[in-house]
Amino acid sequence: MKTKGALLRNFNEKWAIEEIEIGDPRPSEVKIRMEAAGMCHSDHHLVTGGIPMGGFPVLGGHEGAGVVEQVGEGVTDFEVGDHVVLSFIPSCGKCPSCRSGLSNLCDFGAMLLQGEAVSDHTFRIHTAAGENVYPMTLLGTFSPYMVVHETSVVKIDPSIPFEVACLVGCGVPTGYGSATHSAKVSPGEDVAIVGCGGVGIAALQGAVISGARNVFAIDPVEWKREQALKFGATHAFASVEEAAMTIAEVTAGGMAKKVIVTVGEVHGKDVDLWMGITAKAGTCVLTGMGNMMENEVTLNLAMLTLLQKNLQGTIFGGASPKIDIPQLLSMYKMGKLNLDDMVTRQYRLDQINEGYQDMLDGKNIRGVIRFTDEDRAV
Repeated sequence: MKTKGALLRNFNEKWAIEEIEIGDPRPSEVKIRMEAAGMCHSDHHLVTGGIPMGGFPVLGGHEGAGVVEQVGEGVTDFEVGDHVVLSFIPSCGKCPSCRSGLSNLCDFGAMLLQGEAVSDHTFRIHTAAGENVYPMTLLGTFSPYMVVHETSVVKIDPSIPFEVACLVGCGVPTGYGSATHSAKVSPGEDVAIVGCGGVGIAALQGAVISGARNVFAIDPVEWKREQALKFGATHAFASVEEAAMTIAEVTAGGMAKKVIVTVGEVHGKDVDLWMGITAKAGTCVLTGMGNMMENEVTLNLAMLTLLQKNLQGTIFGGASPKIDIPQLLSMYKMGKLNLDDMVTRQYRLDQINEGYQDMLDGKNIRGVIRFTDEDRAV
């Protein structure tokens, strides 16, 4: 079928709304009418080259929610009319990682940037001129229709608003899980959150719900610091340097037992700064993405050893897509997880560049694209 999509044709260019063609679902695939797509910073890494896809043009978007329109042969877990969330991490349930409880490291993840469908290794999306299109993490949620492998689809409660549901495809489980799964925040621990965008606010909520004593929010944008306090932070600072003295005073010199870094782009030169506010035997979790081409890190190795600190990477917050996505939405429905206030603004598809500029300017916790009938028409 013909539809529209936000394509990126080269590094450091604007997103362009173009006609694309998407095929029907093949075995193990599902066709979805998209209703909402989250505007995550990771898609901006496509623009800068921090996440290099297999080629251009790229169809952006990896957070999304919608309704199943058609299922391919062999699909039994979904039927037409189901409300679903797209998980940017597939979960096959069969590979060694999935069987060991690490479905966020599913072996299908190795295929996410190559552009070829999991089911048959062909390019399934094309431009009007017939060019192969590389969908972000084999999704491409910046389009009002998608055909994806069933391992990237999670059925949800149909009462959940789409603009909220789309957040749990990436940002919310990544942040919340960084606190609960990766950092394993325990009651009474002091926690620092570095970066208070969508992922950071989700991590902050995870720390608060886990019983953290003090939660130190760090972000250069004043409005985001104000929002962090509303979401449960006990202190807010513009920089790590500004925060360090207060963290030391409040913790009697112990510093933060858990530090969760959710900045938009991680740089190796800053790692030792974050480790500096991490307590003895504490854990610093790097959730934010660095450029794949960057491989230099500033780190005091002696202090890492002598103070027995841990530097932990995480993807999807260590969460299991098929388990954690429904659980987080059930917490939202019960009023235990605030997702409504994380949606700062909603945009049309043709406002995508405005939305990303707002993100870069620090105006949003999370911007969301809401698809309309105009988007669906070609």
